[in-house]
Amino acid sequence: MIDYTLPLDRLPDPLPIEPLTKPFDVTITPPGSKSITCRAYILAALAEGESQIIRPLRADDTDTLLNALCTLGAEARWDGEDVFIKGVGGRFPRGGKINLGDGGAPTRFMIAAACLAAEPVVVDASPRMRQRPIAEGVEMLRQLGAKIEYIEQEGRLPVRTVPSATLVGGPVKIGATKSSQFVSAVMLIAPWLKQSVQLVFADEPTSERYVRLTSAVLREWDVRIQQWFFAESNGHSATSSRPPELRLIPSKLAGRDYPVEPDASSAAYWMIAAGLVAKARVELIGMRWPSPQPDVSIVGPLREAGVDSEAMSSGFVITGPDNLHSTQTDARRMPDGSLALAALMAMATGRSVITGLHTLRVKETDRIAALTNELQKIGCEIEDDDDMITIDPHHRHDKPVVIETYNDHRMAMAFAVLGLARPGISIKNPACVSKSYPTFWKDFAKLYQ
Repeated sequence: MIDYTLPLDRLPDPLPIEPLTKPFDVTITPPGSKSITCRAYILAALAEGESQIIRPLRADDTDTLLNALCTLGAEARWDGEDVFIKGVGGRFPRGGKINLGDGGAPTRFMIAAACLAAEPVVVDASPRMRQRPIAEGVEMLRQLGAKIEYIEQEGRLPVRTVPSATLVGGPVKIGATKSSQFVSAVMLIAPWLKQSVQLVFADEPTSERYVRLTSAVLREWDVRIQQWFFAESNGHSATSSRPPELRLIPSKLAGRDYPVEPDASSAAYWMIAAGLVAKARVELIGMRWPSPQPDVSIVGPLREAGVDSEAMSSGFVITGPDNLHSTQTDARRMPDGSLALAALMAMATGRSVITGLHTLRVKETDRIAALTNELQKIGCEIEDDDDMITIDPHHRHDKPVVIETYNDHRMAMAFAVLGLARPGISIKNPACVSKSYPTFWKDFAKLYQ
């Protein structure tokens, strides 16, 4: 039996996944939400006074973001699972060079936050992040009066932010974007600008649920938002010809105690694990319903596939079905959860279709291509385009395969849980889970107890 509790740097590489021989019944507390932790760190670092962020995520992305904020002048100290952050009152006193590694949201958030520094800031990241788009976010910030320079290549990292007296707020026109993180970055610095920030959308925002998440977090920090927005259905309100918009009012944010709820994206893998094993049961402590986190939406397609779920006062309970049905799912509201769902559908009884994947091409890797390559290795027939993947598992086989993770944490976790039901899977570079879930393999070991 493989010891999945070993430190990440001591795990075998590739890491064999032992198929389960019986159902599991476990309780797991997912780590803090990565999305909420990143947003809370930005707000706490810019607020006046000290904030206690309760049980945030400790992972590569969030730790790197916190270090970058401290480089510019915020202060942080850990006490057990909580971090105390002393904010700068709306303006970072220092500049410098910061590198956000592989973090997409941390990098895009920090470009915006660096515009509030009293000295120039150079923002850089990993080679992969240098390939990922940032120009749309830079253009939004420039509309507010920010001065941002491309250092090497137009539209790509690294960039230099320069203090600007013209960064005061105002209207921002937003067309189609490759990532909602650009919009969220602008929203997170809006409270400290002199004028209201008015975001006017020409169309439905990319990954709209993440924009709603940012709005929810800002309100929890007492930011005033005047909101004309999309209904839950697509498109403009049927009763108004007014373009959808968000107006964020300048606000004085004080430090506060802020609990971070468990991560829905991480919880999705345990939901999938239970769904793959008949009569398996997992209780996910601390998950709430409803939640502003987009990946909670994975509960819907799970139910369609026959997986039982129940919201309780303590969290979610997921129970595996005797028969796993195929589904047709629009994953726009749960883009990160789509990888976990694809792994589940590789074991379903029929052909499944997952749409709404247009943001996956520009993630940590080209996730549509990655899913296609690795699902084909196990015998699934795959069709894909820029927004969709079709999974036909009828010719799936059990031959040994090594799954390439492309240094993508979500590929590693999705195919790890698939290996519980499909024999012969080994995971290359299993340590890449450190990006968002450093204790993933230790929790994975609980399934065998």
